Amino acid sequence: MDVVVGLDSGTTATKAVTAGVDARVRDLASVGYPLLVPGPGRAELHSGRLTQAAIEALTAIAGRARQRGDRVVGITLSAAMHGLVPMDDDGAPLGPVVTWADARAAGWARALHADGRAPALHARTGTPVHAMSPLVKLSWERAQDGGRVGATPRWGGVKELVVAALCGGPQVVDRSCASTTGMYDIRAGRWDDEALDIAGVRVDQLGEVLPTTAVLPALRADVAAATGLPADTPVVVGASDGVLANLGVGAVRPEVAAVSLGTSGAMRVVVPTPRVDPGRRLFCYALTDEHWVVGGAVNNGGSVVRWASLALAVEPGEPEPQGEAADELDARLLEEAASVPPGSAGLLCLPYLLGERAPWWRSGLRGAYLGLRREHRRPHLVRAAVEGVCQQLALVRDAFSATDVPVREVRATGGAVASSLWVRTLAAALDLPVRVADSPEGTGLGACLLGLHALGALPDLDAATALVTVHDPVEPDPAEVTVYRELRPLVERSTDALTDVLTALDDTPPGPG
Repeated sequence: MDVVVGLDSGTTATKAVTAGVDARVRDLASVGYPLLVPGPGRAELHSGRLTQAAIEALTAIAGRARQRGDRVVGITLSAAMHGLVPMDDDGAPLGPVVTWADARAAGWARALHADGRAPALHARTGTPVHAMSPLVKLSWERAQDGGRVGATPRWGGVKELVVAALCGGPQVVDRSCASTTGMYDIRAGRWDDEALDIAGVRVDQLGEVLPTTAVLPALRADVAAATGLPADTPVVVGASDGVLANLGVGAVRPEVAAVSLGTSGAMRVVVPTPRVDPGRRLFCYALTDEHWVVGGAVNNGGSVVRWASLALAVEPGEPEPQGEAADELDARLLEEAASVPPGSAGLLCLPYLLGERAPWWRSGLRGAYLGLRREHRRPHLVRAAVEGVCQQLALVRDAFSATDVPVREVRATGGAVASSLWVRTLAAALDLPVRVADSPEGTGLGACLLGLHALGALPDLDAATALVTVHDPVEPDPAEVTVYRELRPLVERSTDALTDVLTALDDTPPGPG
């Protein structure tokens, strides 16, 4: 079979997926790397390890394709959003990748909101003004050391780094990843003058913006030799991981939303033209000229259960469970939590363990339990955390309604949706049927489909809705819908009321130990 490789460079691993025109995943290779936290608020990746992982994953999957008799006819690149890395003129990194999770620029994001510039920036760029965005990171960096920002030859993200490592040549970036930087005018189709002025960078320090379907000239000779692929194998520049997740679950037609629910989460809908939420709760990123993705990402997904496992089920001094052992512990806690009625006996969780993005976009939020009583036990705490995440996604859904983006069906992917409790709670909180995707590798499969489209094998991206296999829908339980609908205003009111307190706590220096 002729197959395309979807190469997805994420926050903790690079995954390579192969698929043909039938949209079925043939194979998967994954190469992991650590998210580095060298100090408070920092969240980085080793740039060299990231690019090496891309080559290793591509080598592994290309070798197995040859063994099966499959022919790799193209490679499509997917990349994590919002990363920032200094680069030299040849695209080699001059430092680590500062990831979306790095929170050091939180105070600067608040300053951009306070001086009134945030609404117009969001409206033009589609990216909320938040510590995650390269605009805010560069602006903060400029305040620390303005000379470094201006003197660095190039600034890019994960996509630019991987393109340089695989293909070399002039620095380029796809329109999708550019639209997630906070510095690209999504309607004018060019870098935004005011944003660049705030960031302190010039156009010549950023990549040339290409359509997501653009084919790059060739693989570097050393990469071709390492992977065993012909140097002239087409490399499609691709898109960001978020928008490709929609394509990978077939959520590209109107009224079909994609929910990604892994360590973090997101809900996204494809619209035909750029659309920005007037309430500034949603982002708008490019997939193609005819497909724009509106949505909101939440920092906390399955990570809340992993936290509960470590905090509530591991004895002090015990080693932290890893791999399958950690997954089994999470599953046991979810099974316990399923015995608790919806609403967790009056316990409300604000699940902002890693801060929060949508719908608040407020730097400095922290997690909290409200309504805690003596009779609450571990299952209540776990269920309330699951409900808290699903309520955040429901608030994103509410923002869709306010932006005149209707949703009738949800297609879900990610590690958390292997749990029936997660899926049932999500369906009830959203009050929508949820269909779980057959393949958990939505982003990688989306990259394959975009590549097939770019190479002419898939004429219409909208066909992905019918091609991608999903399970029968899980319908929302009406009684549970009522419970979550009644509780959701309390989530909004408590977050509003506690924002100043939580932000003050977030600014408190960490104690010893």
